[in-house]
Amino acid sequence: MGRSTRSGAALGRWVEPEEVYARGRALRAEVGFTDHRAMSLAPDRPSVAEFMRASNAGRLEELIPLRVGRMLASPFSFFRGAAGLMAGDLAAGVHTGVTVQLCGDAHAANFGLYGTPEGQIVMDINDFDETVPGPWEWDLKRLTASLVLAGRTGGVSDKGCRDAAEDTVRAYREALRRLAAMPFMESWTALGDESVLSKVKADDLVKDFAKAAEKSRRNTSARFAARWTAYDGDRWRFITDPPTLTAVSDETAQAVFAAMPSYVDTLRESRRNLVLRYSLSDVAARVVGTGSVGLRNYLVLLHGNGDEALVLQVKEARRSALAPFLDLAPVRHEGERIVHGARLVQAETDILLGWTTVEGRPYIVRQFRNRKGDIDTTALKRDDLDDYGRLAGALLARAHTRSVDPRLLAGYLDDKDGDELDEAFTRYAFDYADRTEADHAELQALVTKGTLPALVENDR
Repeated sequence: MGRSTRSGAALGRWVEPEEVYARGRALRAEVGFTDHRAMSLAPDRPSVAEFMRASNAGRLEELIPLRVGRMLASPFSFFRGAAGLMAGDLAAGVHTGVTVQLCGDAHAANFGLYGTPEGQIVMDINDFDETVPGPWEWDLKRLTASLVLAGRTGGVSDKGCRDAAEDTVRAYREALRRLAAMPFMESWTALGDESVLSKVKADDLVKDFAKAAEKSRRNTSARFAARWTAYDGDRWRFITDPPTLTAVSDETAQAVFAAMPSYVDTLRESRRNLVLRYSLSDVAARVVGTGSVGLRNYLVLLHGNGDEALVLQVKEARRSALAPFLDLAPVRHEGERIVHGARLVQAETDILLGWTTVEGRPYIVRQFRNRKGDIDTTALKRDDLDDYGRLAGALLARAHTRSVDPRLLAGYLDDKDGDELDEAFTRYAFDYADRTEADHAELQALVTKGTLPALVENDR
């Protein structure tokens, strides 16, 4: 029996690595590599109209046409807003029973660059709205399907999309094998910095990474505040830019301000001292993302030393779209769920990430424009998409090993027939991409008929 810690967890007995690998290999007798090939659809799968109606429930009515318009842009855009639809389909398929802390929405556009507290630019999963414990296969299947859709949107051939999908799964397997052989402390602290590109043979992506990193270094609260705030003689306020950045009522602003002390309490003690040095100036509403459009999302302007500005994002946290398809206990706060998931999965987490409650609704709070950047996968050429897939596959493997013994997954995945797994996931990805294109066409028909109103942004 191991010694219990203050949290109640017990340190277990030391286990021979081979024993853990063997448990992973034994899972192949239950779920073979080729079993992952078949695409299953939920037996009670809703129509697109039913899905949109259900997923729009509780959102701000005036922003629903904008959400529909963004999902209408392409099958890949539809996919980005339909994590719940895919979750039902994934639940109808096979899985090994190995649970990890899922990103929950691990599509290609949810990997991005951001700055660490030390100023280093790293790449990692950067969206955790749907994070929950669940089958590792769900994240990997969503990632591979998204690469096929992103490639098709950008005009990449089927052969190029197939190479990207297969290399994503292969990179996931190879990264797990490397991580499983490393000391636990080293695998835990592995970072997705520029050096990863050479490790996964993504040399064609070096220029894209460098360009995105340079842009992300300039993407700060101070830069945003310099453009979108002004002093009115009394205090600094946001400059509105409807429909993206809009003013809020005095009642809403006061409710957000009143929620900040409880947010501060969710931070680690040293970071509480940091935030408390700032003063509150203004609140505005801002539209973000594709799947998140219509959720309540605020920007909070704070001022610090002299003319220093800090902008925090206060984003509504809803129940994970995956939760209905998993046997999970209710959570006490959806914002807390997201924050704990991010802290577990990301190698480096925003030091000001926390949660709060505004007018009875749960929210997460984080830095806005924390030197964030991205690589547009729909604009990548064939060789670059292939490299991006390898990078994303390796990053996803590192993320999963934060919540499961890497040796267990490596045991299941590391086999001379590993190519069979790559091909199986790729077959699934292509079939699901076809399904998504059909769903997108159904959405187009609903908009054309006037069943769903859509606001299309010409400059997006």
